[in-house]
Amino acid sequence: MPQVFVGVGSNVERATSIRAGIADLRAHYGELRLSSVYESEAVGFIGNAFYNLVVGFDTQEPVNNVADVLTSIEDRNGRLRGSEKFAPRTLDLDLLLYGDAIISTARFHVPRDEILRYAFVLWPLAEIVPNLRHPETGKTFTQLWEDFDKDGPVLRPVVFSWQGPTTKAKS
Repeated sequence: MPQVFVGVGSNVERATSIRAGIADLRAHYGELRLSSVYESEAVGFIGNAFYNLVVGFDTQEPVNNVADVLTSIEDRNGRLRGSEKFAPRTLDLDLLLYGDAIISTARFHVPRDEILRYAFVLWPLAEIVPNLRHPETGKTFTQLWEDFDKDGPVLRPVVFSWQGPTTKAKS
């Protein structure tokens, strides 16, 4: 059964959006492995800081079904899609890894390129699966994190309360 890892982020109603997204993932996939929550400045646009984490779970679902579920959860949680790739969002769920598969389609790429580019993806992965190997580089996520250039945007762990509202009012 493939281990799946998903990057979770929000910069609009961050705590509420993250809680709701995790609740939806848990309702669909059951037990989840959660990294710490990190705060990072927006990348690619001027906006509020993001909360980010990585979630892991096992599933028998085909990769396309997983991608569909992630899109559906984003939509249920108020994700607006526009022409701009970098924009504020209530919930962003990025399929990072699907087992050791290497997949490139018009819809998604696995492993996701952002793993090697952004601290807010790599650090949480190294935290929850330090000895897992990146399917393309063959290096562990700990090795990748140790070699990562940490002079980029500031990333800091935050104390995150998982207690609180898990649904948002729809307007």
